[in-house]
Amino acid sequence: MSLKKKKIATTLTSLAGVLVFALIVVLINRIFTPVNIRLDCTDGKVYTLSQGTRQVLQRLDKNISIRFYYSKDAANMPVFLKTYASRVEDMLAEYKRLGGKYLEVKKLNPKPDSDEEDSANLDGITGKSTDSLGMGDRIYLGLAISCAGKTVTLPFLSPEQETLLEYELTRAITEVQLSKKSRLGIISALQVMGGIDNPQAMMMGQGGMKPAWQIVTELKRTFEVVEIPLNTDSIDEDIDALLLIHPKEISQSALFAIDQFILRGGRMLAFIDPLCMVDMQNQQQQQYMPPTPSNLEPLLKAWGVAYESGKVVVDRKLATRIRTGQGSDVLPTVITLGKSEISEDDPATAALNNMLVFCSGAFAGDVVEGLTKTVLLTSSDDVQMMESFMTQRSGTDILKSFRSEEKSKDLAIKLTGNFKTAFPNGKPGDDQDAGDKDKEKKDSAANAAPQYLQASAAPGAVVLVADADMLYDAFCVNVSNFLGQKIVQPINDNLNFALNLLENVLGDSALFSIRSRATTSRPFTRVRDMEAEAEKRFQDKIAKLEGELMQVQQDINELQRKRQKGERELLSSEQRQLLQQFRKKEAEAKKELKEVRKQLRQDIDDLENRIMAINIALMPLLVIIGGIVMAVYKHGRNVRQ
Repeated sequence: MSLKKKKIATTLTSLAGVLVFALIVVLINRIFTPVNIRLDCTDGKVYTLSQGTRQVLQRLDKNISIRFYYSKDAANMPVFLKTYASRVEDMLAEYKRLGGKYLEVKKLNPKPDSDEEDSANLDGITGKSTDSLGMGDRIYLGLAISCAGKTVTLPFLSPEQETLLEYELTRAITEVQLSKKSRLGIISALQVMGGIDNPQAMMMGQGGMKPAWQIVTELKRTFEVVEIPLNTDSIDEDIDALLLIHPKEISQSALFAIDQFILRGGRMLAFIDPLCMVDMQNQQQQQYMPPTPSNLEPLLKAWGVAYESGKVVVDRKLATRIRTGQGSDVLPTVITLGKSEISEDDPATAALNNMLVFCSGAFAGDVVEGLTKTVLLTSSDDVQMMESFMTQRSGTDILKSFRSEEKSKDLAIKLTGNFKTAFPNGKPGDDQDAGDKDKEKKDSAANAAPQYLQASAAPGAVVLVADADMLYDAFCVNVSNFLGQKIVQPINDNLNFALNLLENVLGDSALFSIRSRATTSRPFTRVRDMEAEAEKRFQDKIAKLEGELMQVQQDINELQRKRQKGERELLSSEQRQLLQQFRKKEAEAKKELKEVRKQLRQDIDDLENRIMAINIALMPLLVIIGGIVMAVYKHGRNVRQ
């Protein structure tokens, strides 16, 4: 056979091989199209359905319908929304696979003036316009979940809230199956439920309505929320749980009502605060008043819990950098909690990663017999309990007088078991002097059985948190606008902490593992530890230099005061010489202080630069090394052949 024919045969054989390979790929693709297999290599498996979702779907016993409205053919649908819609479809396919016969997923394409568009509008799915004038076709991307005539709607799915999608969808599936919501009573001295900001200013046309806090908005989706006044004298029998948020100046009658509520087996989550920053802001808008702490002293004392309402936890190791009007400041009263400070032993907190507390107090003491204490949140061991008024300074000033107690503090605890009353003499006020007409009634009542509980009729559960600011919107969520829709994105696990605990004490834990995946922020603990160590190492030197600088300035001021009356020259020649020496010493002290502060950041900057270099160069370097190794290997094999 000629060389030309051999080349033609080789070419045809290669072409046939390529065609056969392509045919095999097409056939394999067709065969495995119904199979949805994904490899999730992310830390935390954020693209894999959580165990909580699997539990909810596998125990379905009612028919659930999910309608996915997606303007697939809309010409003005942005590409990034199409990409996100594809990921939503993948997730719905996973839901369908796990839900089985009880779960139906319908995909609808709402075109203008179509039945699908009418269906979307009836379900409350709102179309969005992508042009500024709102004249173009509206695009739809939403979900409606229904069961037995009850419908929950996710009106528009934003890619910015993708981490929340699984939680929102699973919670909607859970919600439509409930015939009745649990009742939650909220007691607070703050405007957590929303309301008029400043009545006097509103009368002058300057005030406005405050929206409810995001925590309340979230709770209303799961519970029937009712507000209970601070001076109440009873808790309704149909209240399933209580939420207290900075209940300052709560009445004794309300404390007695709470006591009786817990003794009959009630559940309570209480956020008390030694120095509530939100409350301080409200006071400053009207008139200055010393901040009032919140406390539940009679109850805590009866439970064996010690709590100093006038002291704040100052944590040098967990201090947080906060933006201020002058730039930024590291505040040891604003504490960033990571995995090591959040309990992994309690199911409500085990999956949480990052929390933020503001001017928190601390709990101590051994609980009384019959109760079990579980510590949920702790500080580091580099802390000091400081008087509240001493913490209203800059972070630098606070740390000047810092002396570590070298023992961690309990910031949040859970008590479970059988409680005893904090009011053994009955309701406060019942033992006051009565008139002659009531004396006989009181004597007979004393001989009769008491009308209040002395001990638990059923086991109760109480969660105590020594900070209320952590639930304020500005400290736990980020609010943005997307196509005219308000988008709320968690910036830490503060809200998840409260929601998890309420569901935990009420016995529902299916949503725990889903909700905690919504926040991906994780503190850089290596940098945090380096900053704390550097602060400790240089703190004494900085304090000494600042003291010398202050002394120099005082000496200069003293020279100014010694100037005699009638002297035309401001200073004598001797005083000018001394002043020059003082100025020189002042400049040297400032320079040395600047160098010390610069050194505080040097190690941290070096670490950040190393990490940046690794992130940028490591992967290309590994590819290059892999290529060189492969080339050397192939070359050696060719030589051997």
